[in-house]
Amino acid sequence: MTDPQTTSPLFTAPADASPEELEAAMAGHMADEMQRLQTELAELKAKNADLADQFLRAKADTENMRRRSEEEVAKARKFGIESFAESLLPVCDSLDAALALQNATAEQLHEGSAATLRQLLQALERNKVVVINPAVGEKFDPHQHQAISVVPAEQEANTIVTVLQKGYLIFDRVLRPALVTVAAAK
Repeated sequence: MTDPQTTSPLFTAPADASPEELEAAMAGHMADEMQRLQTELAELKAKNADLADQFLRAKADTENMRRRSEEEVAKARKFGIESFAESLLPVCDSLDAALALQNATAEQLHEGSAATLRQLLQALERNKVVVINPAVGEKFDPHQHQAISVVPAEQEANTIVTVLQKGYLIFDRVLRPALVTVAAAK
């Protein structure tokens, strides 16, 4: 069995060393170990300070990005309709001009209304609003059409008999489905 005073996991001394030599050797070893631990502690403190600085910078960057994103979303909500509104202004101008006419004939009013409707449809199309106007006999699509009733008809079942109201898509999303009647099964 070994003597615990002469052997430790960190320090081993010769078995024939005197107690003074052992004490001096252990003191030297302890001083070296203390220096190594202080160096390691200083390195860890520096690394910790560096990581803390990186964390704070990343946190600040994230907070700045979140704030900028919120501002951009707020601007998009506030001014997102600006282009659409600008494209509707000529329609308003046409309606104002029509109302300013005091002695317009029915034919003039009809032509003006048709031209204004064309302007409105063009403005909608420029802003990706597309008309859903299914043809009679077209297959019923529950994603774009809303069946108001099912009626007996001579055409194939589950096809459109009449369109009661046009529908509209905006960027492939149904804004309003077309209201239709559908042929009943025979």
